Amino acid sequence: MALTVAAPGQTMAQKAGAKPAATARPAPKPLFSDPVYDGAADPVIVWNKQAKKWWMFYTNRRATDTTATGVTWVHGTRIGIAESGDGGTTWTYRDTANINYRPDRGYTHWAPDIVEDRGRYHMFLTYVPGTFTDWQHPRVIVQLTSTDLQNWQYVQTLPLVTDKVIDASVFKLPDGTWRLWYNNERDHKSIYYADSPDLLHWTDHGQALNERGEGPKVFRWHEQYWMIIDQWKGMAVYHSTDLLHWTAQPERILEQPGQGRDDQAIGGHCDVVVSNGRAFVFYFTHPGRSKARPAPANSIAAKRSVVQVAELEFNNGRLTCDRDKPTFVQLVPPRGK
Repeated sequence: MALTVAAPGQTMAQKAGAKPAATARPAPKPLFSDPVYDGAADPVIVWNKQAKKWWMFYTNRRATDTTATGVTWVHGTRIGIAESGDGGTTWTYRDTANINYRPDRGYTHWAPDIVEDRGRYHMFLTYVPGTFTDWQHPRVIVQLTSTDLQNWQYVQTLPLVTDKVIDASVFKLPDGTWRLWYNNERDHKSIYYADSPDLLHWTDHGQALNERGEGPKVFRWHEQYWMIIDQWKGMAVYHSTDLLHWTAQPERILEQPGQGRDDQAIGGHCDVVVSNGRAFVFYFTHPGRSKARPAPANSIAAKRSVVQVAELEFNNGRLTCDRDKPTFVQLVPPRGK
């Protein structure tokens, strides 16, 4: 989910993205590690208006499960929740989401995206009907709703073009309608999209981007729209003025390894939060998959994943990201929330 937020009562300098106060602390590296399975991935950041805290939802891969065979360690997962009471600088584990949709034994929950509309939260979740040793099984995107972000009720399975889709990203269009982008795994893992007038009735319009990648994230910043997708070799960046026609940026971001703890591998499947004129990219890494010192295949070290954060910069019409710069995260609640 891409949020654009601003705080009331701030000065013009603050609204323009002034430098953080001298007492601010940079975000740690890693930003967050899951204490249960050490497999946090695919983060999405949401303001919890009841708790007055930021919540992070993430795929909770079972990296430390030594009994897992094949790719079962990325199946059989529940969605984890972490929370931050200091504007996104530090995060603590809270729980797993109580998702009332688990009709199959060994059910799998992946890669949620969450939006709020008229006092209700909507989650768009990848659902896999079991725990499998390989990738050759169907998966769908289901819609759930909640009033508290903790307890979720099933609404529907989205009527998308195939039975093998993942990674929803939902964005409210200027006319008040909604658009959902997702990865169609049966079409060379390209990006497709569907529209809805009301977050309930959806019409699939087919391919949005003829590029191989997953985890699309769409947001508005610097008077245009951006889409970032995970290409497993860094994050590809596209921009658009109409949310239909996308132009590729030549350079990927989060491709080159960083120097911070657990940040020497490529960045993957991100969320972007735009706050006070600044944009923060929350991504995950597999620390044990660095090119310089790769861990043995199928080891816990190779499987574990953590969430990191960096600040995006806009230079000469392009997005850049220096993951080694100290990141002073200062997320403020959305207006009126």
